[in-house]
Amino acid sequence: MADRPNVLYVFGDQWRAQAFGYAGDPNVHTPGIDAFAHESVNFTQAVSGCPVCTPYRGSLMTGQYPNRHGLVANDLCLRERASGPFLAECFAEAGYQTAYIGKWHIDGHGRSKVIPPDRRLGFQFWRTYECTHQYNESFYYQDDDPEPKPWQGYDAHAQTRAACRYLREEVGDKPFFMMLSWGPPHNPFHTAPENYRLLYSPEALILRDNVPPEHEGEARRDLAGYYAHCTALDDAFGQLMATLDETGLADNTIVVFTSDHGDMLGSQGQGRKQRPYEESIRVPLLIRDPRHPDPRTDDAPFDAPDMMPTLLGLCGLPIPDSVQGLDFSGGILTGRPATCEDALLALYTPFHEWRWDNGGREYRGLRTRRYTYVRTLLDGGPWLLYDNQEDPFQLRNLVHDPAHADLLRRLDARLDERLEAIQDPFLTADEIYDRYQIRRNEKGDLYVEP
Repeated sequence: MADRPNVLYVFGDQWRAQAFGYAGDPNVHTPGIDAFAHESVNFTQAVSGCPVCTPYRGSLMTGQYPNRHGLVANDLCLRERASGPFLAECFAEAGYQTAYIGKWHIDGHGRSKVIPPDRRLGFQFWRTYECTHQYNESFYYQDDDPEPKPWQGYDAHAQTRAACRYLREEVGDKPFFMMLSWGPPHNPFHTAPENYRLLYSPEALILRDNVPPEHEGEARRDLAGYYAHCTALDDAFGQLMATLDETGLADNTIVVFTSDHGDMLGSQGQGRKQRPYEESIRVPLLIRDPRHPDPRTDDAPFDAPDMMPTLLGLCGLPIPDSVQGLDFSGGILTGRPATCEDALLALYTPFHEWRWDNGGREYRGLRTRRYTYVRTLLDGGPWLLYDNQEDPFQLRNLVHDPAHADLLRRLDARLDERLEAIQDPFLTADEIYDRYQIRRNEKGDLYVEP
């Protein structure tokens, strides 16, 4: 067991794949993560197949698609809907120390309430809260103490300090598996520390080509604050990497950096997540394994259910039969490109920030290495088809282009295969309410305000 690698898994909330210097963003300052990208396997087409917080986290902890683990919307309880084994349980069973710091958002019993040990899914060291976006006035629960404790100052920095203390003081003879979950750069965008906000002038920003002119003002204001959060987190990530080096742990620690989903931030004239467009579904995914330090890129569409089997595979641990995702560890360890050709996109029902009244709809789709294809119930069939290689800003919907009719048919048939494989019948929103026993709130959607 002493030879097994440690795992440090770091993820931000709503940090889209495009918002990094290494990814070509002309505005944002992320020197620490940029340097890390050049030491890692960079999955350039990684996606969040169900791009919203709770469904992603459910897939992360189970290796399953949301229709299987049951978290098809926010603020639902994973322990009550899925039986496991869960990710941290697998590591703990193998003798790992397990630790979780930061945002949880899969307990479903209220965003400010204590989460008891039986709903922590195998995590032992616990500095966690369900969900808040008050980044300068937030709190956490520690181990078995029922009283909340405040994070001091900007919570992502305080959480990072706690993670660094864990690395210095808590790591013993056993290998560790630790997850650090930051709330930013999720909105509100004006709450990063002032020194980071001063780095970005809205007027000086270069916008993506798919931000319509009428949305430019709002996009600039939001992006300035968003980038401030990103740079604050980049500094925090640098502190983590420095601590790994100082403690000598870097030589035996797999480090993963990613996000749960993206943010439209004015692209396509839209904001936030849930949409099937690139800015919403594409996430950063950098994996550094010190046993195989050669950096490279891989354009396989890595999805959230693939994370659990990949982490277990990298550590030589058995993958439970309940897991539906793919194990990418073989390619990471050998340097061979992954063979996966597509990721499944699915929003099960409009809710929260993308509802029926602002354009929301159920959809299923595919993100291949080159194309995005999406089918919706609202239009009775094909909805979107983009060639992301020729049209990276998704300005030309090819779904009704006769020249692409054969491609559309092939992708549509492949989508049927993927849905059949995971037993997803593509239900209507009302059928989702009934199947998963979810109550509507006063807005008429699934989102439950505690």
